[in-house]
Amino acid sequence: MEKMRMESSDMVSRNVALLGKIFPNCITEGIDGEGNPKQMVHMGMLQQMLTDKVMPGDEAYEFTWVGKKAAVVEANRPIKKTLRPDMEESKNWDTTENLYIEGDNLETLKLLQESYLGAVKLIYIDPPYNTGHDFIYPDSFLMDNEEYANGTGYFDEDGNVNFSRENSGLAGKYHSDWCSMIYSRLMLARNLLTDDGAILINMDENEMSNLQKICAEIFGEGNDLGTIVWDKRNPKGDARGISCQHEYIVAYARNKQEFMKRCRLQRPKKNAEAILKKAGQLYAENGRGLSLEDINHEFSAWMRKQHDFSGGEKAYNKIDEQGNVYRAVSMAWPNKKKAPDDYFTPLIHPVTKKPCPVPERGWRNPPATMKKMVEEGRVLFGKDETTIPNSKYLLRDNLYENIPSLLYYGGSDTDMLAQMEIPFDTPKVVNICKEHIKSLTGNGDIVMDFFSGSATTAHAVMQANAEDGGTRKYIMVQIAERIREKSEAYRQGYQDICQIGRERIRRAGEWIRETTQADIDYGFRALKVDESNRKEVYYPPEEYTQSLLAMLEQDIKEDRTDLDLLFGCLLEWGLPLSLPCRSEEMEGCMVHDYNSGDLIACFAENIPDALIMAIAKKHPRKVVFKDGSFSGSPAKMNMAEMFRLLSPDTKIRVI
Repeated sequence: MEKMRMESSDMVSRNVALLGKIFPNCITEGIDGEGNPKQMVHMGMLQQMLTDKVMPGDEAYEFTWVGKKAAVVEANRPIKKTLRPDMEESKNWDTTENLYIEGDNLETLKLLQESYLGAVKLIYIDPPYNTGHDFIYPDSFLMDNEEYANGTGYFDEDGNVNFSRENSGLAGKYHSDWCSMIYSRLMLARNLLTDDGAILINMDENEMSNLQKICAEIFGEGNDLGTIVWDKRNPKGDARGISCQHEYIVAYARNKQEFMKRCRLQRPKKNAEAILKKAGQLYAENGRGLSLEDINHEFSAWMRKQHDFSGGEKAYNKIDEQGNVYRAVSMAWPNKKKAPDDYFTPLIHPVTKKPCPVPERGWRNPPATMKKMVEEGRVLFGKDETTIPNSKYLLRDNLYENIPSLLYYGGSDTDMLAQMEIPFDTPKVVNICKEHIKSLTGNGDIVMDFFSGSATTAHAVMQANAEDGGTRKYIMVQIAERIREKSEAYRQGYQDICQIGRERIRRAGEWIRETTQADIDYGFRALKVDESNRKEVYYPPEEYTQSLLAMLEQDIKEDRTDLDLLFGCLLEWGLPLSLPCRSEEMEGCMVHDYNSGDLIACFAENIPDALIMAIAKKHPRKVVFKDGSFSGSPAKMNMAEMFRLLSPDTKIRVI
């Protein structure tokens, strides 16, 4: 029982805890006046989080690196970018809820901060391992893609990806570059997770220790869900020391307490379905004169031949009179100390009517529970009273198991991609992705991968939905990394990885549809990161003239469509990008109704009053027009007055 404190609240500790929820990377550990450890605020880091300039001060190991403060600044710095729809690259644009975004993932994460704040259930990424070659995320927004690639030495003079420069001579720099790259992205990614959401990160030994420290800072040590060691059954042949044959999957929750309330770190027993199917076939054959003993003999023989089954799965090697598959489990008191005195009541054998032996330290359960288990047939007795009874575990009631820290899988999906004619080296494994997606997400959840590569995660989401009827959605993000000219992908006509990723989603969707006949979402909306829809115009004051001012009244770029402008408004107003949109002509103007009134937009010139009135009568939550939609200030005031009278709760903006 908790005692009354009889003192006022510790407001300092409370404030530190509140700050930790917002800025977990600003919480450190210090010593109080009595020499006890105490959580404190790292004031330098908090100050850095609240400014757009790199704060002065030496950077030393705490965990830190050269460029850490700059990574924080980079994550918090706003950008003048937008997402432009690409309907030609999309599939089922009007009905899909999936997104494929082409562009730098740091920029994309910034652009999605409003629309997907706290909305993503699972982030599943496979970032660059920093294995001794350059990676393509230098995070410069001052150069276009070609300049920035050339400036970093990513391409050689023939335009091919440069994999020749080793990191070994500049290890500190490359570790710092990698840490800065992942730190800023994880800072932004955390904001997108739901309270009960989680992130899974694939990594090898090169940056594993740094990744764990960075995740502990950004997500908080208390939100660590554990690390899976993935034994790939194939030691690296080029090792200079101990040859690693394993990689890692690091798992963190946004809020572990909320995660554990709503999620379970469990997976389906891999071979449970096959076991139940075989048992059902054998049990159905009792019509040909097989006794239950014969059935169990054949079932046990079959189980022994299943070399891929785990020991826990093979333990379910019995079939009862009702055809249920079960295993025997000890009911002994699990602790080294003895159970309470009343936990030693003997069970009476149902045939001999004599008491059975009691485990040395007593039963696991109290007498009332043991009695109920006997009545429900959940106790296994021996042939006579000389055997200690066991509990009867039915497989159908134990179809899930905790996700273990060891994963044994040495295969790859190279052959599967070859069958789909998708040229891509070292793809992630669909079945492993699918297993974690099914364990950690459910209907309607969003799964995000901002290092999409060949779009394995999208493939896995579709496969998971096809198998369990789910309605999960995905957001894939991939920079348009150029294909090496001597590669098979280049010979097949692919110019960049995004083209491969989108095509894989299309072909994987068709393959899943043909093999499962599942009615799921096989489409995606393709979007691309681009410069702002507004013109960037800089003139010295002395060059401004009356004619120039008139030209600058319309600052929307000429190549931007209504759809470009609409999606720019969705980002600014924080609306999801996958909702239905209906466009129709009204009063001679094109009107776009996004998600039945969440946002109505019209970007026509000189909109008539009749159209404004018609839109207002629909009572939309938000409306947006172009500045050029009105002849002048009086027309704007008239529009605002119409909405005040007809739809006073509508929020109005002009671009």
